[in-house]
Amino acid sequence: MMGHIIMLALVVLVGAVLSMQAAINGRLGESVGVIRSSQLTFVVGAVFSGLLILFFEPTHSQTLLTVPKWQLAGALFGMFYMLVMVASVPKIGVATATVAVICGQLSMGMMIDTFGWFGNQAIGFSSSRMAALVCLALALVLIYRSNQAEEQSTK
Repeated sequence: MMGHIIMLALVVLVGAVLSMQAAINGRLGESVGVIRSSQLTFVVGAVFSGLLILFFEPTHSQTLLTVPKWQLAGALFGMFYMLVMVASVPKIGVATATVAVICGQLSMGMMIDTFGWFGNQAIGFSSSRMAALVCLALALVLIYRSNQAEEQSTK
């Protein structure tokens, strides 16, 4: 149980870091371009990941060349996420972009859980899960409207 709480706290921390990354990369994307900003993230990430693999990664029975090819799609999804966030944050704001991403993550996460897609354990859909999705969608609408009202009042 304590391990779950620590892991949950780490995931919340990583979520906070992603919002910081979105804000920083959004500004960088305005300065040097969306694709260059995204490329920097992936180059730095590749170098750092390479060092982690070199010094800490244990050997596994499979390699990136032998796993089922659909498992490599996550890398492409990560690139798409980065490009969209860098382009959208300067236009709609960090909070709106973050909540919109979380809405998408929660919706897809619930479908993956419900149907056990991609080899994951199936977790039943419930009214409390639906209520959570509705609350998050409402948060997105309220944050977006607040941003729009702020923009109108500054014009």
